[in-house]
Amino acid sequence: MAVYALTGFSLVSLLSFGYLSWDWMKPSLVADVAVDTMEKSLPPTFTRPPHIIFILTDDQGYHDIGYHGSDIQTPTLDRLAAEGVKLENYYIQPICTPSRSQLITGRYQIHTGLQHSIIRPRQPNCLPLDQVTLPQKLQEAGYSTHMVGKWHLGFYKKECLPTRRGFDTFLGSLTGNVDYYTYDNCDGPGVCGYDLHEGEDVAWDQSGKYSTFLYAQRVSKILASHSPKEPIFIYVAFQAVHTPLQSPKEYIYRYRSMGNVARRKYAAMVTCMDEAVKNITWALKKYGYYDNSVIVFSTDNGGQTFSGGSNWPLRGRKGTYWEGGVRGIGFVHSPLIKRKRRTSWGLVHITDWYPTLVSLARGNLSNVQGLDGYNVWPAISEGKESPRTEILHNIDPLYNHAKYGSLEDGFGIWNTAVQASIRVGEWKLLTGDPGYSDWIPPQTLTNFPGSWWNLERLTDGLRKSVWLFNITADPYERYDLSEQRPDVVRTLLMRLVHYNQTAIPVRYPAENPRAHPDFNGGAWGPWASEDDGEEWEGGWEPLKSRNKKKKCKICKLRSFFRKLNTRLMSNRI
Repeated sequence: MAVYALTGFSLVSLLSFGYLSWDWMKPSLVADVAVDTMEKSLPPTFTRPPHIIFILTDDQGYHDIGYHGSDIQTPTLDRLAAEGVKLENYYIQPICTPSRSQLITGRYQIHTGLQHSIIRPRQPNCLPLDQVTLPQKLQEAGYSTHMVGKWHLGFYKKECLPTRRGFDTFLGSLTGNVDYYTYDNCDGPGVCGYDLHEGEDVAWDQSGKYSTFLYAQRVSKILASHSPKEPIFIYVAFQAVHTPLQSPKEYIYRYRSMGNVARRKYAAMVTCMDEAVKNITWALKKYGYYDNSVIVFSTDNGGQTFSGGSNWPLRGRKGTYWEGGVRGIGFVHSPLIKRKRRTSWGLVHITDWYPTLVSLARGNLSNVQGLDGYNVWPAISEGKESPRTEILHNIDPLYNHAKYGSLEDGFGIWNTAVQASIRVGEWKLLTGDPGYSDWIPPQTLTNFPGSWWNLERLTDGLRKSVWLFNITADPYERYDLSEQRPDVVRTLLMRLVHYNQTAIPVRYPAENPRAHPDFNGGAWGPWASEDDGEEWEGGWEPLKSRNKKKKCKICKLRSFFRKLNTRLMSNRI
């Protein structure tokens, strides 16, 4: 009883944190364009295909936005969401590559072979080349398509690059984790390289510019050079707020009273990203796009709690199939929405954006077979019932099998040692090892008492491989009903069996030493030719760096930032 008493107290007290707001029109430190007055206007007639801006943030926790009661200041996102439609039954994937692949293809991971882990820098792997991507469908519909930010869908061949997968232009990183200033990325000791690309070339000249600033400025330049009379799609995949925890000092200063060092830096990064979104919105208005635009905001996975993120009051964190790993922040802001200023509880998944946006663009979906997403625009714009009733979170046959799982525990139809999760209606089933299962309060205080949530974790999950929750009634996953409702467990296991029968083999090849940046001029980039297969074993000689001076600068900075990161981690609570 003491545990649940503390839990109740924490929910009331911790969720009561407000957020400080400042003037929506206050000049931003990120801004690079003049600002026109944001005037209220009646929704225009939906006569032309809308301009589509899709903003994806990296590792932003469910709790880390103002309107979820956060202590982090996000006035722009709060305002955009309040004037649009908040998606409070919105799901993403627990890690980077899976969410991005499902957004771009409209298909579950089991249907692209990317159901295990992420695409790593040295793997000869990428988004399957036979998949018709979202930007390719929008190009067919007459759109100009642009990507700014993090790709993380593979690059071992040039055919895998964003500019070969439907984007007219690209500025960003190909790997999953780079320094915000130097764009250096290390994939293990001594395996380091530069990763910022302009189109298919290495953007050495952009080194030193903070990525959140750089990406927002690039979006403004794209809008300034394009005609609002022609439809445009811009995919803005911010690096923020993924580690390393780096932010300009002026943003950190705002959170100087925050005792937790990691949380302080993380909060600064979120607020900086919020201002970048403000500048993108201003540019849409300044250059005449806004009245015929649709802005979609989404996170890519749950927050990483030991790096400053918070998913409170949800269970779990990034990399897990608990709600804290897969329930995302999402909203749509558009003058074209018929029923604005409301919250939608309709079930929405990241795969739904593919058919939704192609339909908005008046594109052709009749020749695209096997989509797992649904067109949810009527549910978002008009408040109609969502066509989605279930979500396959994933089936990962390669993940470590649960010690106590068995075919017997799965009624003879499913091996519960296999990591899998599915949502059907109000019910959610998890099998195997779902991942770290704590409920972690916001890291607001330097030394927050932590015994109560550890106690709950230790008394739940021992010798288990099946969990069942009524997510509608119990969104925090506190009451496992698997023993009380074996009938529901069996029904959901049958759905897993159904989906598993449609799965293709996992694509997770061994790493290839040819990918080492030292053999590619000091930068991460394609290393295999068009004729090379995934098991490419050709010989090689080190390539001379095309920018020796820049490469040496990176080498020196690499050691500095590695030591700095170690020092920061030692200060982590």
